[in-house]
Amino acid sequence: MARTRKSRAFDKVRSVAAELPDVEEGTAWGVPAWKLRGRMLACTASHKSAEPDTLVVVIDFDQRDAMIEDDPATYYLKPHYQNYPSVLVRLSRIDRAALKDLLQAAWRFVDATASARRRGRRRGSS
Repeated sequence: MARTRKSRAFDKVRSVAAELPDVEEGTAWGVPAWKLRGRMLACTASHKSAEPDTLVVVIDFDQRDAMIEDDPATYYLKPHYQNYPSVLVRLSRIDRAALKDLLQAAWRFVDATASARRRGRRRGSS
């Protein structure tokens, strides 16, 4: 029964992530992950400190902190994830529209950081 509930929760993530351009499903650290052109966008939380049915979503620190402050029942953080630009999401607490907004924000953040790195490499290679 728990496996079925977990599958449904992550099916919602699969469905929303599939709507985003250039996002592919794969694995990271042995768990399902969604990547934007090879860069982590979101993945199933695998660290033992995370609650079951939790998604890790890559997002900037300021946005993460605001989300946790606004809705701590849905968004949270554990010490293991504190130094990473990410937020933990209780999938049982987030609806499809909010998940879509969150993954779109993650997409923009990951795309922007990848673009900034590419620009930095071009300047450094001159």
